[in-house]
Amino acid sequence: MSSVALWGLVLAGLVVLTPLADKIRVPLPVLLTIFGIALPLVPGTPGLSIDPELVLPIVLPPLLFAATQRSTAREFKDQARPILLTAVGLTIASAAVVAVVAHAAGVPWAVAWVLGAIVAPPDPVAATAVARRLRLPGRVVTVLEGEGMFNDATALVMYHVAVAAVVAGSVTAGEVGLDLLLAVVVGIGLGLALGWVGHLVLGRIRVPAAETTITLALPFAAYLLAEELYGSGVLAVLTLGLLLRDVSHTSVTSGGWLLGRSVWEYLDYLITGVVFILIGFELTSVLDDNPVAASTLPLALAVVGLLVALRFAWMFPAVWLVERGMAARAVRQGVPEAVAGVGAFTQRETTVMSWAGMRGVVSVASALALPHLVDGGGDFPHRSTVVFVGLVVVLVTLVLQGLTLAPVVRRLGVGSTVDETAEVARLREEATRAALEAVRARDDVPEPVRDAVALQYEGYLTAQLALSEARAAGADTEDRYGELVDALLADAVEVERGVVIRARSEGLASPHVADEVLADVEARAVRDLD
Repeated sequence: MSSVALWGLVLAGLVVLTPLADKIRVPLPVLLTIFGIALPLVPGTPGLSIDPELVLPIVLPPLLFAATQRSTAREFKDQARPILLTAVGLTIASAAVVAVVAHAAGVPWAVAWVLGAIVAPPDPVAATAVARRLRLPGRVVTVLEGEGMFNDATALVMYHVAVAAVVAGSVTAGEVGLDLLLAVVVGIGLGLALGWVGHLVLGRIRVPAAETTITLALPFAAYLLAEELYGSGVLAVLTLGLLLRDVSHTSVTSGGWLLGRSVWEYLDYLITGVVFILIGFELTSVLDDNPVAASTLPLALAVVGLLVALRFAWMFPAVWLVERGMAARAVRQGVPEAVAGVGAFTQRETTVMSWAGMRGVVSVASALALPHLVDGGGDFPHRSTVVFVGLVVVLVTLVLQGLTLAPVVRRLGVGSTVDETAEVARLREEATRAALEAVRARDDVPEPVRDAVALQYEGYLTAQLALSEARAAGADTEDRYGELVDALLADAVEVERGVVIRARSEGLASPHVADEVLADVEARAVRDLD
């Protein structure tokens, strides 16, 4: 089998398994991982290899940027404490525990920290796939997604510092501190700068294909520039994405928004799927090229057990601390106890979040990105052990927790009473009523134009004839009714946008609900105005 045919088979497997995952109610990453393990076992199947230096720059920017486009900065602000406790505190604690265990098993300290950084961050892909299907409470989904994004930044900063220490042979405490400071300051600063530049440029392009090209280029530019300047590429992309999420909707056309949304959803799907399939290929490659020691599998299983146990041991005290903080703030603000308790996590929700600790794409990508050589030309010490343990941790947690998360959620009865379909209908009606009121209040346009645009919002099918009549009403005069119809339609669309975006920004509607309504608004704008 040729490499081209193999890639075709990989993509075919991705396509076939996607609807199958929905049908049998198994998270897609789990099926893809199993497929990736089974495919290399077929006789005549060649290996798949990617240059380690290209893995992170190719995989991370689109995945991180796509993740920011499903949430908002306000959501993360509302759940900042639990997110920080897990994304920073738990990630560092997980890396430290794994490093201690690996060092006790004979791995040098610097390499042990590399392993810890690789397996520390849980991946939200499988967890949120289950969460949305089972309608978990929005605060749970927000914490899982926020943790999944920001723990990547924490883990990858540790990863880069540890890898640099192994490659260079030594590193001082001062160098580590400087590296961490530069990573945070440069990453966030560059992300903000590129975000505002992108916002300004997008506001002047007004061509959907060009706008989407810019949004595709910006995450890669942010990541690569930040890494060149010794900053965190992950923080740069996250900052860029969250900023553009909040401000760019006013600077892109309706067609650009719809096209960009589709492109980013597809890239997220494609890259994530291929990376999960690569787990099996890389495991096979490691075992064929460098058979691991007999003690490596027990080490991997011990790491899995420790990570699962530590997550449970961490989450319950963390939630208790968060609730204590909420209660104290409520007392200071004079908020009634019943109101103060709204938004607190129940023990069942905490159990679900504790079990949703599957490792995934970032762990795989960072393991694959390990250099083969160190300064001076020697082999990267214990590379095969680190890669093997990292991939086994991903595999076991994905299969074990990924397959059991949905039954755990159902057994615990953790679910949301929010009907997103009803939310979409309510927000759509609110936006349409606001647009109708704005149209009817306009006395500066001819009556046929105002009536036509009003009918458009009362019922699209009925309005089509009226719009045609309105555009033709001034054909024999100097009044350009057709241009006025387009202008008033454009104003009405802006009112709808404003209502939906304000609801999203103020936390009155979830990002998913708001995006569903915005998709309808922008589709009609493309249909009626472009």
